[in-house]
Amino acid sequence: MNHSTRRKFLQYSTLTGLAMSTALYSQAATREKYRVGIIGCTGKGDYGHGLDRVWSGVARTEVVAVADENPAGLESAKMTTGAKRGYADYRKMLANEALDIVAVAPRLDLHRDMVLACAEHGRHVYMEKPFVQNLEQADDVVLACEKSGIKLSIAHINRFSPIRMMCKKLIDDGEIGEVLEIRSRGKEDSQRGGGEDLWVLGTHMLDMMRTFAGNPISCYAVVKENGHRVTKADVREDPAIGPLAGDWVQATFEFEKNGVLGHFSSRRNAAADPTRFGMQIFGTKGVIEMQSGFLKRAYILKDPTWSPGQTSREWVPITSAGIGKPEPRTDARSYGHESGILDLIDAIETDRQSISSVYDARASVEMVAGCFESHRSGKPVEFPLVNRKNPLTLLE
Repeated sequence: MNHSTRRKFLQYSTLTGLAMSTALYSQAATREKYRVGIIGCTGKGDYGHGLDRVWSGVARTEVVAVADENPAGLESAKMTTGAKRGYADYRKMLANEALDIVAVAPRLDLHRDMVLACAEHGRHVYMEKPFVQNLEQADDVVLACEKSGIKLSIAHINRFSPIRMMCKKLIDDGEIGEVLEIRSRGKEDSQRGGGEDLWVLGTHMLDMMRTFAGNPISCYAVVKENGHRVTKADVREDPAIGPLAGDWVQATFEFEKNGVLGHFSSRRNAAADPTRFGMQIFGTKGVIEMQSGFLKRAYILKDPTWSPGQTSREWVPITSAGIGKPEPRTDARSYGHESGILDLIDAIETDRQSISSVYDARASVEMVAGCFESHRSGKPVEFPLVNRKNPLTLLE
């Protein structure tokens, strides 16, 4: 199957899956309360970024059960969530409980099997990021969601941010002119800088790039370890991520919207205080800067030189209300999870994909894989990737 044929095949498969979803959920009923089960794993990712606590702030949900293989963690989670029943095996919870939504909270290596089990039982999913360990797993999950008709939303919380939405509106309204490029970085700390940063935090940036520039067309990347190009000898097995390498990653993507270029880089021990974890969007008339987070303030520089030192123009804050206006929101919205959950409920009731859907989740994994595949091949790679295996396992 050539590249063009394969692209059409994937597009057809997605449309077919969406049609199946519509047929399965055309008779779905709106519920006053959605019954929620939570899958955690104490010591192996625990409950993610608050996926045990967030439900108490969503009036239309009720946590009825929680699963955790750790006995002490299970008892603690029952107290935290108010769940009446607890299970050591999440599979038994899925089989025994009449759940509507399941929160998948543990670390990355457990995600695929947990989501596949949810799909098998017809349970909608709200899950921690990153999505899954590789593209083969991502394809498995997408297919399972399509076959079962469930909705999945992944916690890329920037998608739900009212400030990101305002920045998108300002860009669409031409406030910084035509977008030319996007630059982003991870946290670049001593533990995660490089390949791990790309996986753990870079997915936020890669996903957010897509919200501004559309789908990626191609990627060119270089991954280094201690100053040399990563080889097979540098690949290690991370307990959560799987095969991993690199203390420095430099990647450039071309996007479908006007050929915008997007850059992501992370280098271990290069962190700044305060953090550079975020992105800058450069246009012909100015720049918008955002940090990752639900209510993190953004800034705009209306200066085509992109250099306030050359002109009298200064950075001006952007809030959810607009440029230079006070922020009317006072709630952190539990890392943005509450907004994500409300969007998932609406997606279920209106039979649409969530704002942060299973397809968006797979796209973030594909962009990560694209970085390592480009490094492996030594040249730019096009999307969708032909190779669905983890590129690091194919290094020579």
